[in-house]
Amino acid sequence: MHLEKQIEFDKVKEMWCNLAVTQQAKDTIRGISFYLDEGVLRKQLKDTTNSKELLQKLGMPPLQSLDESKEGLKLAAKGGCLTPYQLERVEKALVMIRRVKDYLQRGKLFGNPLAYYEENLRARDDLREEIARQIRGGAVDDGATRELGQIRSQIMRCEEKMKQKAEQIMRANPEKMADSYCTLRNGRICIPVKKEYKLKIAGSVIDRSATGHTLFIEPSAVASYYEELQLLQIQEENEVYRILYVLSELVAGAAGELADTIALIEKLDFIFSKGKLSIDLDGTEPLLHMERRIVLQDARHPLMEQKANVPLQFEIGAQVRGVVITGPNTGGKTVALKTVMLNCMMAQCGLHVTCKRAEVCMFDSYLCDIGDGQNLAQNLSTFSAHIKQVLAVLSEVGPDSLVILDELGSGTDPAEGMGIAVAILEQLQKSGALFLVTTHYPEVKEYAQRADHVINARMTFDRESLQPTYQMVIGEAGESCAFYIAERLGMSRKMLKAAVAAAYGEPAAAKYPLWAETVNREKCRSGEKAVDDACGRNRDSQTAYKSRPRITTLPKQRKRMDLSRKYQRGDSVMVYPDRKIGIVCQPVNEKGVLRVQLPDRKIWINQKRVKLHVAADALYPENYDFSTVFETVKNRKIRHDMERKYTEEVIVHEPMSEKF
Repeated sequence: MHLEKQIEFDKVKEMWCNLAVTQQAKDTIRGISFYLDEGVLRKQLKDTTNSKELLQKLGMPPLQSLDESKEGLKLAAKGGCLTPYQLERVEKALVMIRRVKDYLQRGKLFGNPLAYYEENLRARDDLREEIARQIRGGAVDDGATRELGQIRSQIMRCEEKMKQKAEQIMRANPEKMADSYCTLRNGRICIPVKKEYKLKIAGSVIDRSATGHTLFIEPSAVASYYEELQLLQIQEENEVYRILYVLSELVAGAAGELADTIALIEKLDFIFSKGKLSIDLDGTEPLLHMERRIVLQDARHPLMEQKANVPLQFEIGAQVRGVVITGPNTGGKTVALKTVMLNCMMAQCGLHVTCKRAEVCMFDSYLCDIGDGQNLAQNLSTFSAHIKQVLAVLSEVGPDSLVILDELGSGTDPAEGMGIAVAILEQLQKSGALFLVTTHYPEVKEYAQRADHVINARMTFDRESLQPTYQMVIGEAGESCAFYIAERLGMSRKMLKAAVAAAYGEPAAAKYPLWAETVNREKCRSGEKAVDDACGRNRDSQTAYKSRPRITTLPKQRKRMDLSRKYQRGDSVMVYPDRKIGIVCQPVNEKGVLRVQLPDRKIWINQKRVKLHVAADALYPENYDFSTVFETVKNRKIRHDMERKYTEEVIVHEPMSEKF
């Protein structure tokens, strides 16, 4: 069974997908999996945090679907002629790009790193204005060119003359007319003539009524204007096509630049969708570390109503690698398993987690067995399905895995199921993975008490109200409370003693409600042997684990770089993704942003999108005066005057608001 469906991550994805606007972002979300590179994951988490901050300060970004615009750009790039509708879609995309630039420009006021994507968005206002001027309402506007306006005026005059001529004939022959108005048939202006007067009106029969009593005749006097109208319409069509081809050529010239901008818009849509999801789920950025430890404080299942959800407190790692959870049915054990794995997987996909505070580590695989897995078509019983899934888990598990198993050893004889459950726990412990399992077996609880790196946990139960409280207490073993619940609901003492005797033997029944220890050692050992044999048969499949992609971590002792020394004033740098060469005006500040002089403008850009091309000391002599490069003539003159005498002139610098 698919992992995402088992732990309900597919539903989280669907919720996430609905928050994206562009189809590309939706496709990225549907196909996303957890990241294995630490550097990439940290950037994804920071993007989520930055987008959430922008959303909270500036509201929703003005994003919209770009599918039709992308089709128009592809057609124009191939030399095709765009229709007025397609040109309008391109124009709307350009309007949206301008609005997104303005949105991100406002974000610079808060020093948000995402806002600096604005530098790489090309709005092409000239193209947008040209399309808006010539295309309106899904058609070429009359004022697109002077020639088109004149042609359409002539067409209107010609059509008006034709109509006046037809009405004149109708007024002169009222007795021959079947109606009092002219009509348009097959693109021609006709008058309704009674059948018997067909030969009295000079003209051509264009159509007739359903009864045949009325003929629609184009008068000869009107037909003389028709050829003139056709010539005008041909001229209009040619002029319209000329305008469309010119606009299509303009779009084709900007297609490459706009395609890059649209790709960046789709990337921003993906990033903002993560911020929107965090706001909707009231999420928190998790603390990522490379230790084998998970700490979840006030964790919630992301799909459950927040007000009705009881927060989960959970911690594993350090000396504890496995948790055995016990407690009554409907006590929240399965929800607890899903909550832990869901939050860990969401964090490793670059999302915020539904916790008040969280510390998570990276895993190279998430493995689980939840649900009975019955399949009549494959002849699988509950137990068979469980064992098949568990053996698949054991064949893939490794030290960097997170494993959850629900109702361990269920679906078969209790004694044998208990033995198999213990054997599975031993295999998980040997693997070095972090794991959580749920069970009702007392022997499994005892195993957790005596085993190294394994601990019990229980889901609490209110014995007075007979209701679960959905709280997890780590370090204590729970009980199913079946006999207690049965007693509170009215089962007789005699029946309870029989139940206890059947479950734990006669001595335990005499001391009820003392829970006696009953262990079938032979069956336990046979169960352990069965699992060991099965694991041996699956040992060859460990090759899949060894060849699986591993987690890529950052150097543990990586020193924090002094950003102020990374780029010096006068350094020649390459700006990505445009690969343009510029000169550093101002070094990197504490926010990781530097000022670069390009051939046509100065920009602020994050140091991660800049690469050193030639160092300043290789380009300029020692003590070179950079003011001749970066300062205006006016400012240099004022500075020179200040060095010689008193002056009231001031040097004007760019305001800080433009920097950030």
